[in-house]
Amino acid sequence: MRRYVLTGTPGAGKTSILRCLAELGYGVVEEAATAVIAQAQAQGEDAPWTRASFVDDIVDLQRRRQLEASARGPVQVFDRSPVCTYALAKYLGLPVSRALTAEIERITAEEIYERQVLFIRNLGFCEPTRARRISFQESLAFERLHEQSYRAFGYELVDIPAGCLARRVAAVSSAISRPAS
Repeated sequence: MRRYVLTGTPGAGKTSILRCLAELGYGVVEEAATAVIAQAQAQGEDAPWTRASFVDDIVDLQRRRQLEASARGPVQVFDRSPVCTYALAKYLGLPVSRALTAEIERITAEEIYERQVLFIRNLGFCEPTRARRISFQESLAFERLHEQSYRAFGYELVDIPAGCLARRVAAVSSAISRPAS
């Protein structure tokens, strides 16, 4: 099984790309942080990212989704990984918890994800949402932190430049459909 990670700055188009990949028949797994935020906000918590357990909630959902995804085909694409959660913790100034450290050790030891990470470049803007309250300038700093984090953990970034959705989907599909080396 080959599991690829889509990463990049908030608002770069990862979710749109992921939906197109699902239409092409790839197994896909949605971003956990957005789900954690949406669930907390639905329960009346406006800014769950300020809660001490926020990072661990994301790690827990990422792990569960990764373990449940085994039946989704031989090639899977994940919208973010625990390395993204590491970058998020750093960005928010939160400690890297034991749960996050353990999960990064697990995905590394078990070689859960391919070493080539699909880095979706920013589109030149960042549209705010209820869950995404970040300016474009802040998103660029967050993008650099993701790059640094993946490289620090030994991943190779496959650059997917800004452009039309069809071209980006084709670039991702081409990268993940190559035979394993």
